[in-house]
Amino acid sequence: MNAEPCTYVIFGATGNLSRIKLMPALYHLDAANRLPEGTRIVGIGRRPWDQKKWLSEVRDMIEQKSGNDFDETIFQRFSDRLQYHQGDIEQPPCYTELAELLNDKKFPKNIAFYLSVSPSEFGNVMEMLSDNQLFDEEDGWRRVIIEKPFGYDLDSAQALQKRISHYLTEEQIYRIDHYLGKGMVQNVLVFRFANIMLEPIWNRNYIDHIQITHSEEIGIDSRGDYYNGAGAMRDMLQSHLLQLLTLVTMEPPASMAAESLRDEKVKVLKSIRPIAKEAVHGHAFRGQYAQGHIKGEKVNSYLQEEDIPANSVTETYASMKLYIDNWRWRGVPMYLRTGKRMAKAQSTISICFRHPPLQFFRDTDVQCMNQNWILLGIQPEECIRIEMTVKEPGLEMSTRTSSLDASFRNDDEKAIDAYEDLLLDVLKGDRSLFLRFDEVEYAWRIVDPILQTWAIERDYIATYPSGSWGPEDSRLFDKSAQSWRSSLTPECK
Repeated sequence: MNAEPCTYVIFGATGNLSRIKLMPALYHLDAANRLPEGTRIVGIGRRPWDQKKWLSEVRDMIEQKSGNDFDETIFQRFSDRLQYHQGDIEQPPCYTELAELLNDKKFPKNIAFYLSVSPSEFGNVMEMLSDNQLFDEEDGWRRVIIEKPFGYDLDSAQALQKRISHYLTEEQIYRIDHYLGKGMVQNVLVFRFANIMLEPIWNRNYIDHIQITHSEEIGIDSRGDYYNGAGAMRDMLQSHLLQLLTLVTMEPPASMAAESLRDEKVKVLKSIRPIAKEAVHGHAFRGQYAQGHIKGEKVNSYLQEEDIPANSVTETYASMKLYIDNWRWRGVPMYLRTGKRMAKAQSTISICFRHPPLQFFRDTDVQCMNQNWILLGIQPEECIRIEMTVKEPGLEMSTRTSSLDASFRNDDEKAIDAYEDLLLDVLKGDRSLFLRFDEVEYAWRIVDPILQTWAIERDYIATYPSGSWGPEDSRLFDKSAQSWRSSLTPECK
């Protein structure tokens, strides 16, 4: 799939996402010769900067991210692509002037609009772009990239979609989930569907349960206002972790084409057993970090963070148990959890297999063998590990767990930021790693009963010490032998 030259128009170009992710990603694509010849980048911001100031700021963004890999020659080539457009995105002149600018022949007629702005501004920005005929596809394609969150709940997501669809077709909308751009996430698909030995055992007959964990050491930083209205369930579980669950559990797609992949993901979400409001406490748990220690340093509780009300019951930890009621997975519990200020920063998928029959070992010293696990490390450690039981050397019949490691990246291979992959996919028109609206809608249907129940219960929330693995939520597990897997190594579970 070839990429055509395009004009990338970035709303919120002076903001944090642009600084940390977008500009460095576009620079690295240019360095790798992946940006088509003639591609231009227009940054829109309120700050009264001229072109010289803009280039200086972009240089800072890239130098901070690239460090010793910064290349002056490549930056000069990259800076020739850059244009700053100063304007207030709430005011019509910003858009009339933008339309005039984009009429210049030096800007390709294919245009991608990246909305790195608050979700509450999506509708207004699109309306004014439409009023200025900037979505017309007479001379080239128009694509719009939208950052999460896609709504606040099911109703607001549907309302947002209704408004957006006034101006754009579904094919023009690219709902970005940067998690899906991570190389290891894509490797989950290859691991599952390129290795035929896995398919016969990838089902309820052999798999005991599946866990997906995303833990962070950091707190909420300066995001107090946003985070207190969102919480861990909306911020991570509803989006990123449910997406990982669909990739691990979906049926083999007909092809790697975008719609085939997304059709299978939606089938998984549709098959998840609805959680009745009276059953929420058996399927979900929430907690909030208290004071504690991270890397030896004392840190504040959530309630001591900036912009957080003293009586807040917003969750910084959320876990839930789901069942996929289809032929492959019926009866297999799926456990998902996420939290801030936890013991370690990592994202993992842990697949636990059933116990083998132990009758064979009845006259030996083998008392209990660990179950087999497949461990997929997403970040920061990218790995695939299969844990198996082997006999220890020696005269006795004793066993231990051994790990088979499949390296994801060789030592001489660099990591690629997720945004590089996704920004390039927009140029190609490849929507396979972007979310279709029915994916968003069914994900909200799953978590809405939990959010509604928690919204009513405002008297109490469990706490957990910062630097721990979260609150005690063992009542989620179906069996006493099941517990959270927090390590990628066999010695510790």
